Amino acid sequence: MSRSPLLGVLGGMGPLATVDFLHKLIEECPGSRDQDHVPVLTWSVPQIPDRQRALAGTGESPLPALQAGVRMLEAAGVTRIAMPCSTAHHWFDELQALTTLPFFHIADASVDRLGARHRPVGILATRGTTHTGLYQRRLAARGIEPLLSTQDEIDILFTPGCYAVKRGELEQGGRLLEAAARRLLDRGATQLLLACTEVPIALASIGSPLLAISVDTNRALARACVDYWLGVRTASDGVEPSGKAGARG
Repeated sequence: MSRSPLLGVLGGMGPLATVDFLHKLIEECPGSRDQDHVPVLTWSVPQIPDRQRALAGTGESPLPALQAGVRMLEAAGVTRIAMPCSTAHHWFDELQALTTLPFFHIADASVDRLGARHRPVGILATRGTTHTGLYQRRLAARGIEPLLSTQDEIDILFTPGCYAVKRGELEQGGRLLEAAARRLLDRGATQLLLACTEVPIALASIGSPLLAISVDTNRALARACVDYWLGVRTASDGVEPSGKAGARG
């Protein structure tokens, strides 16, 4: 059975990052009228337990709440799912196993946007995302050397900057996160992966020039979703095939 394509967004992690993703989904779509844009249904529930604390062993797992979100989107009739939060992708396999609906993968979409000439690449990410190797594995598979923040840089710069964004203190967050990014550049990074969806929001709020040498993972995910939408429209006149093919964006 075929259905009209409808993108589901598993969001709320954090709420501003979800809105940023939706904004970039519109920016990336070459539409000239409303009807040209990606049809989307968003489940944004900020009460999902904190992903960083869960991975640190100091908080409850977000998996049950994420699974509930997947079931809600599935019941609502979406045909594919995007999750604009890198750290939550630690539970990607469990979520994909729950449904036949294909998920886009933020790390796959982001690494696809890296220019081949850029070596090495600095990864600006949460401690949890760093420890899971989500981005490092994909860079290594392409022969790209990853550079990571030190534990002190995560504690003093990255984590406070990330939570400043969640509090709505964007300028403070931007200064801290830009300082963390510059540490990676000082150690030899020639390009940055903004591997937390709060980071580009913060850097944009202070007009950071580092955005020009960065891959914005939220925008990369949005681009993958738009490419899917445009491909479906071209190939089958707006009808989504059933099944799980093409699960990774």
